[in-house]
Amino acid sequence: MKFTQQVTKTSKEVPHGEVSRNAELLIRAGFIDKTMAGVYTMLPMGLKVLTKINTIVREEMNALGAEEILMPALQPKEFWETTGRWDYMDVLYRVHSADGSHEFGLGPTHEEVVTPLMKRFILSYRDVPKAVYQIQTKFRYEPRAKSGILRGREFCMKDLYSFHLTEADMQEFYERASVAYFRVFSRVGLSALRVHASGGAFSKFSDEFQVIAKNGEDTILYCDCGFAENSEIAEVKAGDTCPKCASRQVRAEQSIEVGNIFSLNTRFSEPFKFSIQDQAGIPTHVLMGCYGIGCSRLMGTVAEVLSDEKGLIWPDAIAPYRIHLVQLGNDAGVVAAANDVYVQLQSNGVSVLFDDREDVGAGQKFADADLIGCPRRVVISAKTIQAAAVEVKHRASGETQLIPVNEFLDSVMYV
Repeated sequence: MKFTQQVTKTSKEVPHGEVSRNAELLIRAGFIDKTMAGVYTMLPMGLKVLTKINTIVREEMNALGAEEILMPALQPKEFWETTGRWDYMDVLYRVHSADGSHEFGLGPTHEEVVTPLMKRFILSYRDVPKAVYQIQTKFRYEPRAKSGILRGREFCMKDLYSFHLTEADMQEFYERASVAYFRVFSRVGLSALRVHASGGAFSKFSDEFQVIAKNGEDTILYCDCGFAENSEIAEVKAGDTCPKCASRQVRAEQSIEVGNIFSLNTRFSEPFKFSIQDQAGIPTHVLMGCYGIGCSRLMGTVAEVLSDEKGLIWPDAIAPYRIHLVQLGNDAGVVAAANDVYVQLQSNGVSVLFDDREDVGAGQKFADADLIGCPRRVVISAKTIQAAAVEVKHRASGETQLIPVNEFLDSVMYV
């Protein structure tokens, strides 16, 4: 993509009313646009990043043995009345039909849809275990939507539901899901901790996946031995001896929750009368597990954690473009050389953002490259042409190299 052909532009101004780092950077760099509080448009580069995150999540959920479906966001009131959640679910948006004859919920979650759905297909003990997931837009009323895409009123989420006959079977899947989650977070460039947390209305405890971040909304207490608890349930404080290893001190850090897994037990199978016969012919309510990852939240977390004072720093796996190609100078030789490299990269499947602007100086081009945060900035100028090379700067490390053109092309085309 050529810079001059892009729909969006970068901005030097901090967006009015935005207090979160992720929103500030993503809006300034042209990845998202604020429609209203808690609601954002994914612009072309932002959509590229989110699509890559979704692809990674999809690959890992498929490898777990789950099948992808897509459930409706518009949900019947009757389903929510069946579970008793219509009147007290405070994040639920309730909408009316035009003639006022029907009420619906805009899905903040999908237990009320997936349970009667799977009841149609899971008919005996031979049909379990099963797992289905979706990547879909959710709607939740957030009274203080000031965290950018970390906590929006409309957002992209992956939610997976598993169905089991026995507790042991559910626990086995639960642990495999945890491993899959760690693979997702690692692939998008994040280091996450599995944190013991409150289970809310469904179970006594749950497991959250938290990424340490100075602007995080949560506080976790953890130790290098693997002990980690959300401060909401922790009985220890920073500086206490770790209750697990009894040899180190517990540390406290701010963090961002990027995923969670928890048991639903029979909370939804019972009201929907979802039971099957076990091997002995005894009717048994199906046990359910729930596993969520905020895909757009992952994008916001990367913006919070993998960034510096200059801008974003995208990992290769989810960067909007692998190469940010910068043309310095407008003489015929530089223009021809830059276009030649651009064409070669594109024709070999290497994603590249080409800053071909002729009315912008080197300082602005470099500042925009740092703000956008592609993994490699590649400069072509009269100086590099004279050396038959390109100047490559790695965004994460800041390392700069002068590499022969052919060597550079070979190195990026086969990675």
